[in-house]
Amino acid sequence: MHAVLSRAVALLLAVQGAAARTINLEEAGAVPNDRSLATKWANGAVLNATLANLSAGDRLLIPNSTYYIMGGIQSRGLKSVVIQIDGTLSFADDISEWPRSGNGRTAKVLNCIQLYDAVNLTITSSGRGTLDGNGATWWGFPGIGYLVRAENRPMLMKLSNCKQTLIERVLFLNSPYWTFDADSGTDGLEIRYSEISARRTRVDKHDLIDMTAFNTDGFDVGGNNVYIHDCKIWNQDDCIAVKGTSSNMLFERIEASGVGFTIGSVGRDEISNITFRDSTMHHTYKGIYLKFNSGADQSPGGHVYNVLYENIVIDQPSQWPIWIGPAQQSDSRNLCAAHPCSICWPTLPTAACNAPAYGLYENITLRNVTVLNPKMSPGVLLGSSESPMKNIRFEDVTVVNPGSKPWKDEFYKCDGIATGVATGTTWPVPPCFEDRTDKQQ
Repeated sequence: MHAVLSRAVALLLAVQGAAARTINLEEAGAVPNDRSLATKWANGAVLNATLANLSAGDRLLIPNSTYYIMGGIQSRGLKSVVIQIDGTLSFADDISEWPRSGNGRTAKVLNCIQLYDAVNLTITSSGRGTLDGNGATWWGFPGIGYLVRAENRPMLMKLSNCKQTLIERVLFLNSPYWTFDADSGTDGLEIRYSEISARRTRVDKHDLIDMTAFNTDGFDVGGNNVYIHDCKIWNQDDCIAVKGTSSNMLFERIEASGVGFTIGSVGRDEISNITFRDSTMHHTYKGIYLKFNSGADQSPGGHVYNVLYENIVIDQPSQWPIWIGPAQQSDSRNLCAAHPCSICWPTLPTAACNAPAYGLYENITLRNVTVLNPKMSPGVLLGSSESPMKNIRFEDVTVVNPGSKPWKDEFYKCDGIATGVATGTTWPVPPCFEDRTDKQQ
């Protein structure tokens, strides 16, 4: 019986192998190196049609040329397919022409690429494929562009309910909005040897001009069993953000600079078993960043637990190197609004920073973390009186030449901590922690 089944399986695999095809996008009708609006629409139609006709075992080859293309690329149910991007897909900067989910200019724009319900999908390149979102047009004039379009901008790539996905050797360039988003239906995602770049200038820091490329998140991931490694990220929002109900994620050997290795923002979700390790953050804005949003003001609130940051070097951060507390953000055109903590806090005396009542951090460990020459005080640890943080551990967390503003000799804003412990070579010790450091012993 088993021998019969084995032969049947072998025959099926042989048939599938024989049926597998390599489809060249240019041979399918895509036109390279033509910036005309008509070609962008035509190339988008060719890519959509080609994706719709892929079968298990097929490989879609995007040759080593530049294809100007309209967004709104969508595919459903790809299974055991390889997409090989050897060239560049350059998405249209014709904002008024961009496809939308409804009528009128205020209707929600479609994403550049959105894939639904894929299983065993590989996105790869023989060299380095590029997805260029031409974000500067969407970002608009620094500061003013956000007031015009707010968050009605396309993501560069979104995966919805995809299982067993591999992405490698891809450059995600200048996304109009979030660069990459995998929702909470994700199970089994690996991203390796890839890069995210979203910047207005080439300066080696996040100045006021660059930071107005708002919402250019790097890798936003939810779901389960995610592994991102050996990647580079330079952007103007969360470098990596774990979102929604999520578990079992590992991020390692990453060079990142932006608004941090982030968990959140979290509302009423449960996030557990998350590790960031063996990574560097050069001239970043924020560093280690865990954040609850206003949704955690409702009971039952969110729960973030069993999180480890290990072997992390944060070099010359321009804002907070360590932040565990409420999300410092505005969800409106009033940039100083507190949702729940104002980005103008504590600089602006009237700005508020509120820890959501029912957001609980538990078993959070920072181990062998080194912060070099931060411009500001080392950080913020801000829990609520209703749900104070439990078992927050700093093991060999060292800040070299900490800034003095705004917390001066206290170094940290430290409130709402039920149990916090500092051990090893940790310095400075947050004032609300128990000091078990080598120096204290």
